[in-house]
Amino acid sequence: MVTTIDPARVAVLIPTLNEADQIEAVLSQIMHGDAVASRCTVIVADGGSSDDTCAIVTRLMRKHPNLHLRHNSQRIQAAAFNLLLTPEFDGIDFAIRCDAHAAYPQGYVSDLVHCMLEKEVDSVVVPMDAIADSESCFQSGLAWVADTPLGAGGSPHRGGNVSGYCDHGHHAAFRMSTFRKLDGYDVDFRTNEDAEYDKRLTDFGGSIWLNSDVRIKYFPRKTASRLWRQYFRYGEGRARTCRKHSIKPALRQMIPAVHTAVCLASLAVLPITPLLLLWPAIYALAMLSCGILIALKHRSICGLAASVALVTMHFAWGIGFLSRLMKKTPKSFFPQPAE
Repeated sequence: MVTTIDPARVAVLIPTLNEADQIEAVLSQIMHGDAVASRCTVIVADGGSSDDTCAIVTRLMRKHPNLHLRHNSQRIQAAAFNLLLTPEFDGIDFAIRCDAHAAYPQGYVSDLVHCMLEKEVDSVVVPMDAIADSESCFQSGLAWVADTPLGAGGSPHRGGNVSGYCDHGHHAAFRMSTFRKLDGYDVDFRTNEDAEYDKRLTDFGGSIWLNSDVRIKYFPRKTASRLWRQYFRYGEGRARTCRKHSIKPALRQMIPAVHTAVCLASLAVLPITPLLLLWPAIYALAMLSCGILIALKHRSICGLAASVALVTMHFAWGIGFLSRLMKKTPKSFFPQPAE
C-alpha cells in the first residue's frame, strides 16, 4: 500500500464569499499540523467578497507561501472548484474541497489522500455533524435536528457512522484524473452540483467511498429566512438533476415534495371540504411534538426552534423541487450568486 504522499501533487480549494468571520480559523485547522496541507497548494477562490475575506487571506499568504488567492468570477462553488481544470494545475493528482462554514479535524487533508490511495477510489466523501457556533437559538434548534431522519431524511453523510461505498455524499477528496475526464462540475448548477457530479461519476463506472472516520463539523444557518433560501435552492437543484439525467428522486427526497403538494392541495379545496386539512393538522402536531421533545432532551427552550426549522426545511425543499420540476427550460435558471 502506498503511504508516501507528495504534497506537490495535492491541492486544497476553498470557495469563499464574505467569509471574514471564518476563513482564518478554517485555514489554520486545515494546514496546522498536517504534513501534506502545510506544503501543498492551498487556494482560496473568492467570489467577490465585500468584507475583509481577501485582506485576511492576503495577510496569511505572507506566513504561508503555499497559500494562494484566486478570483472566482462566476461566484458559485462549482465554478470555483473547476479552476483546478486549467492547465496550471495539470500536475495535481488529488484535490480536496473544503467549506468555510465548517470545522476540520487535524490531519484532514493527509487522511483523505491516504484513504483515496488505500481504497483506490475516485472520490472520498465524509459525514457532516451539525453544531451551533453562535448564541442563535434558532441555529441551536436546527443543529439538534438537522442530522435526524426528519431533518436530512436519513442521508448517510449527515451524521452517519458507517464507512463504505456509496452513490453520493459530502464532497471531500477527488482523483483529478477522473475529475478531468468528466469535465468537472456542471457550472449550470448553483446547488446540487455535487450530486449531479456523483451521478455522472457512477455512470462512468467510478467509485465513491464514505469515510465515517474522517468527520467535519458543519455550522447550519442562523435564521429561518436563510434556511428557507438554502433549502429552496436545494430542492431546485435536486429537481434539475432529476430532469437532466431522467432519474427519479429517492424516497426520502420525494416525501417533502409530496407532503408540500398535499398541503397546498388541502388549502385549495378548503372551501369545498375541510376534511383534507386532517393531514396538515397531523403534521403540525408532529412538528410541535418534535420541538418539545428536543427541548426536553437538551433542557433548552431553544429546542422548540427545531419545529420551525423542520417546517422551513420541508416546505422550502418541497416548493423548490416542485417549482423547478414544472419549469420547461432547464438552462439559465440560477442568475443570482450563492450566499
